[in-house]
Amino acid sequence: SNFILANAQVRQGFPIVYCSDGFCDLTGFARTEVMQKNCSCRFLYGAETSEPVLQRIEKVLDGRQEYQTEVCFYKKGGAAFWCLLDIMPIKNEKGEVVLFLFSFKDITESRGRSHPSEKKEEKQRSKKPGSSRLRAAQRQGRTVLHRLSSQFPRRDRGEMKINRNVFENKPSIPEYKVASVQKSRFILLHYSIFKALWDWLILLATFYVAVTVPYNVCFTGTEESLSAARSTIVSDIAVEMLFILDIILNFRTTYVSQSGQVVYEPRSICIHYVATWFFVDLIAALPFDLLYVFNVTVTSLVHLLKTVRLLRLLRLLQKLDRYSQYSAMVLTLLMSMFALLAHWMACIWYVIGRKEMESNDPRTWDIGWLHELGKRLEAPYINNSVGGPSIRSAYIASLYFTLSSLTSVGFGNVCANTDAEKIFSICTMLIG
Repeated sequence: SNFILANAQVRQGFPIVYCSDGFCDLTGFARTEVMQKNCSCRFLYGAETSEPVLQRIEKVLDGRQEYQTEVCFYKKGGAAFWCLLDIMPIKNEKGEVVLFLFSFKDITESRGRSHPSEKKEEKQRSKKPGSSRLRAAQRQGRTVLHRLSSQFPRRDRGEMKINRNVFENKPSIPEYKVASVQKSRFILLHYSIFKALWDWLILLATFYVAVTVPYNVCFTGTEESLSAARSTIVSDIAVEMLFILDIILNFRTTYVSQSGQVVYEPRSICIHYVATWFFVDLIAALPFDLLYVFNVTVTSLVHLLKTVRLLRLLRLLQKLDRYSQYSAMVLTLLMSMFALLAHWMACIWYVIGRKEMESNDPRTWDIGWLHELGKRLEAPYINNSVGGPSIRSAYIASLYFTLSSLTSVGFGNVCANTDAEKIFSICTMLIG
């Protein structure tokens, strides 16, 4: 069938919300060119299109009435064709007209073969409400509606019905009902308010991990920094528990399939999650911080293993398209990512300074940026192992350097002196 469906509840133009493949083949227009246009199909009008008929269609739409007529339309390529047009409003169970069904039948050949006197008789017969043509058109409309109704999931025949009295002399408007979704009470809707709030909580936990993990990897090594790392053990374990709970919820959360349908079946949800994000989430949720509870010696290797949690940031890229229409949200996320990048590079800048000190002679070598910072703060290093600026001062200086290098070319008060430091500075400015 060649038909379109229009939203009857939007009075400004009654936009088209669906068109069949047959309609696209008949008119030559692609579905993307038809959607959201006015259902009066002005894009099919041409020189031979009858103006009184068009005015009558507008009145019929405003009055929510049925109508049938023959009208000359034009295809996308400019070819004219005669069309038998049927307009049928569709009501919901409350009696409100919610859709318009437009059915198109190409009658160019039959109209060309028919005799003029036969056309006149046909027109007179079509004016009668009980005419055979009107009955045929109504039968066609019934077929279209039955095909539409078969597309909706239903538990029984009573879930969606069409009034059989629509084809009497005084036609009544058919009803339609959408079946309620069948799902388990333990299935979480991916578009629910709870899931949206949960996603924001997980996003904040992910940013927390992205800040603390690189910091602990690069700045822990002394007794002072180890005690600082232990002070955040409660929040770290809480984040790990959140990630584990998130894995459990994802096994019970609906998703949208490639065909655009929402999947509620638990087995399909589990298979889809295991095939996509399960292993990334599992690695990020491994409870490394429980080693502190059992007094296991935490080495730098364990901290490096915790960097796999940064894979959770890939989930953020998956959700960016949701917020792309909100400019303030996009700006906030971009600024957060920029600050996160500067934080990561500050950690690398500190590691480069430490490695340069460890690889050179402590008695003669003192040109690293950490040495320069210690001299300015009157806290010089002794044998590259004792003294020096505090971890807090070193981190602030590192962050200051990376931000100034990313946004400009630096100010020179924290500068690169060795080859490794200069190479890193070049890379930082190129990234900026």
